[in-house]
Amino acid sequence: MPLRFLLTLTLIAACSLFAQDYQIDRYIPESSSSEVSICVMISSSSVQQMTPTVSSSSATSQSSSSVAKSGKNPYNLPDELMPLWNSMSMRQKAGQMIMVFLTTPQFVIENELGGVLITGKHLRSFDSYKERMDEIDSNLKIPLFTALDQEGGLVNRLVSYSKQWESLPSAREMRRMDTTQIRTLAKKIGRALKDIRINMNLAPVLDPSKDHRQSNSFMEESRRSWGHDTTNAYKVRAFVNGMRDNGIICVSKHFPGYDSWTNSDLQIAISASPKEKIEQNISFFKTLSKDIPVTMMSSVHFLRISSRPAVFDANIVKMARKFSPDMVMLTDDLWGTSLRTWASGKTQIAPRKTYPDKDFKRLVTAIIDAGNDILMISYTSKAKDMLNIMMELSDKSSKYKKRIEESAARILKLKYKAGILKL
Repeated sequence: MPLRFLLTLTLIAACSLFAQDYQIDRYIPESSSSEVSICVMISSSSVQQMTPTVSSSSATSQSSSSVAKSGKNPYNLPDELMPLWNSMSMRQKAGQMIMVFLTTPQFVIENELGGVLITGKHLRSFDSYKERMDEIDSNLKIPLFTALDQEGGLVNRLVSYSKQWESLPSAREMRRMDTTQIRTLAKKIGRALKDIRINMNLAPVLDPSKDHRQSNSFMEESRRSWGHDTTNAYKVRAFVNGMRDNGIICVSKHFPGYDSWTNSDLQIAISASPKEKIEQNISFFKTLSKDIPVTMMSSVHFLRISSRPAVFDANIVKMARKFSPDMVMLTDDLWGTSLRTWASGKTQIAPRKTYPDKDFKRLVTAIIDAGNDILMISYTSKAKDMLNIMMELSDKSSKYKKRIEESAARILKLKYKAGILKL
């Protein structure tokens, strides 16, 4: 046995004995040579005189560097999140990726889900809604994303809570207002959302007001679009900032720009927009990528750039995240007919009450493969199937384990940064 190796073993044994008398945190960093490097940090009053004084900022930097080199923090999580991260099982990490239509507290708590979707139906029975949220908040380790659509105009959930919100302007109306008016209004709405336990608004709509034929788009006719190009980006930013003033996270939608006249929730939605028009639509999302931390993917199939709906296409998802690496990618409702039809491999599907297991597994797998972070579905009981599918995938392949962890890390970072997750 080589002498150098014997000396190394002797040193390791000595350190182990030394650790019995002192608190030692040691790790073996990467080494450019064949020799083993050992870094020993001793925490004991008897050796403090031997330790040079290090500034707190320098110590933090060294600590972060050590974690990165040791491979313990491959997803660049803040140091404050590491104890939580290290305590989480793969199933708990996968649970963070699921957002469901709010159901019984027991279901959300047992499956340790990451988010719930709130609708007008919940707000019409506000006392019941509040009781459910109280129970969830008291028993869930990691706080939820609580999301609803509050765009204004035709998409107005607050009116179910109180008639005082009945005449909120649409995006088309807001884009005619000045930035001070927009931010003041958004701040007022954001305060109301905060009061009813909402922390995520599925708005603004950055879909184009003109389709590739220069006709008014579906989103323009429904008064939901903020415009045809980036001209109104500064006004959208005022809306987002007003929401942020009350801790509300905004979600841009529907990447790369919904310009189909078909409702993807109800039937197959296809767009024939040329690549140049799609790139123009993407520019709106790009301009606001630093302001809006979550992007909802479109369920539309863009024929000119893909063979599948956008949410299933890894290249399109990468386009959305290209402008901001920590961007959290959210799906639209996975119970939508367009997505279920694609998963079935057919042009038509049976009534909405049926969803064969093999089709659902194909859908979830495709969503994970594409790089989406949050899987939203209005068919709540399917959340358990999602979890089981993700665990099966992660057990079979380290690639899927890594994918789940990447998404869970992005979600936790956002919850922490937004003040939802307090440690």
